[in-house]
Amino acid sequence: MTAPSTFGLSSEARNLHWLLTNLVEEVPGIQSVAVVSSDGLLLLSSDETLARVRSGPGSRGRGPRGSSADLATVVSGIGSLTVGASKLMDYGPVKHTMVAMDEGSLFVMSISDGSLLGVHGSADCDMSVVAYHMALFVGRAGHVLTPELRSELRRNQETAKGTEHESAGSPR
Repeated sequence: MTAPSTFGLSSEARNLHWLLTNLVEEVPGIQSVAVVSSDGLLLLSSDETLARVRSGPGSRGRGPRGSSADLATVVSGIGSLTVGASKLMDYGPVKHTMVAMDEGSLFVMSISDGSLLGVHGSADCDMSVVAYHMALFVGRAGHVLTPELRSELRRNQETAKGTEHESAGSPR
């Protein structure tokens, strides 16, 4: 799967792509990144950036089937579960969630209006560094992630998905 191009996007959308690229390129151990809307739709992913960073034989990272779209599904589910738990416990909104596994970690952080940033990290990633860089991303992205920008990013994802399906069906 390839991520959508930034050609023709607004400056805010290009800036968000740039922030995501920096997150992926600057933080060792990141396997996959997804920005998900409050209704669970993938808005932005690391697929293209990670493919470029990891280019080379045998360098495909492990993750939820290797795709940010699959990560988006997991992030949306965890986000929904933790929001329900916070309402039940009456402790206020969820800021972040971390799931530590034997062979990796999953980080979910609230951005704004229910949008979430999800990162799947390798077993050897420094969790405090990942969390710090995620907080930087959220701080920089939160104020620009307006309903209009979310709509633009979603349309861009749908266009890329349509292009991917067309190229998969064409003879080579």
